[in-house]
Amino acid sequence: MSYRSNPLIEGVVTPPIAQAHGWVRQRAAPNGLPLLDVSQAVPSYPPSAELLTHLAELIVTDPKTGLYTDILGIAELRRALAAHLSDDYGGSLDHRQVAITAGCNQAFCVAMDALARPGEEIILPLPYYFNHQMWLDMRGIRARHVAFEETHHPRGADFETLVNERTRAIVLVSPNNPSGTEYPPELFDALYDLAREREIALVVDETYKDFRARPAAPHRLFTHRDWDRTFVQLFSFSKAYALTGYRVGAMIAGPHLLAQAEKILDCLAICPSHIGQRAALYGLTQLADWRTDKVRLMRSRMAALRSAFCSNRLRYELVASGAYFAYLRHPFAEESATSVARRLVAQQNILCLPGSMFGPGQEHYLRFAFANLDADKIPELVERLISSQCPGDPGEAACSIIPSSARPRCRARSSSLPYRSGLRG
Repeated sequence: MSYRSNPLIEGVVTPPIAQAHGWVRQRAAPNGLPLLDVSQAVPSYPPSAELLTHLAELIVTDPKTGLYTDILGIAELRRALAAHLSDDYGGSLDHRQVAITAGCNQAFCVAMDALARPGEEIILPLPYYFNHQMWLDMRGIRARHVAFEETHHPRGADFETLVNERTRAIVLVSPNNPSGTEYPPELFDALYDLAREREIALVVDETYKDFRARPAAPHRLFTHRDWDRTFVQLFSFSKAYALTGYRVGAMIAGPHLLAQAEKILDCLAICPSHIGQRAALYGLTQLADWRTDKVRLMRSRMAALRSAFCSNRLRYELVASGAYFAYLRHPFAEESATSVARRLVAQQNILCLPGSMFGPGQEHYLRFAFANLDADKIPELVERLISSQCPGDPGEAACSIIPSSARPRCRARSSSLPYRSGLRG
């Protein structure tokens, strides 16, 4: 080729979901088993029929749905989300603190661009959401990582040691993608105080907030009088209302940061999808009961998963689970996570993601997005995992597998918090 591309982009990994789907195309369906796809966090059900009917009528009767909206989104949706968050978190939000974005990924990208320049730093706990790391790498922003511990949550002190004059933000995802872990209010308080003291931002992606373990507010940050000088919340309508293809998310922050975000958003897409915003508005204002039913459905799937993982024959260990996700420790001591994941799809027709896609030090883990499976499919998933435990020739059955005596029998009764913590999630 005669031109050169941006080396920062060239150095970024291939989109992980696309890479994993490529593994499916490279193999024949083993033994006629149907594919169990737990790779991507997509609701297994369509949007509400009521919502779809509303949109169909709207498209026909209101031609304005084909026009641009304000850059920061439809004012009515911004007001409705501010009211919803005030209700949910016990704070007091104004619509001028809300920007609507084309999904939560765009909200994150815009927030990072508004906060940090190339050469500056963002703190990401491990395991991280891979698109966050990818965007920082593309922009020449350095990510500094807080180590992952199965036995406990990260502590405020773990972040404090990484803050320096180049740090511009701390980023959390809670409930976490990929692990499902919910961080406790005490950690949010500690990081808010640290960020305020060091004059950096605390950015929290709460895409899965509606699927948290308890109805109580997950943190108290919106109750601070001047929260918008420190705290930035990111949100998505995709999971709560099954609107992944409509691409509607939000960034909640102070007016100064949103003014910078508006400049970026105008250059990226001018505005989010008009019809997508109307879908989000209808969901937020009309579908509370529908959303609650889907939350119960996800909890029933998580309960089925935790129960199935109590099998004494299973050597995959459920380290954490919550929202849409299960984070597993695989039993192959000398094998990479990618090798295990590729063998699972080749031999058992299970498509999952290797932990190595979620940061350094994650080679012993796999991520399962169990929200994609009906509860009655989860026992079959576990049976296939049991069948995978001694791959290849029976004469090679030892296959460096970690012996059962070295593993706890069952952690699956624990909460969405790290399973050794003994804490409730």
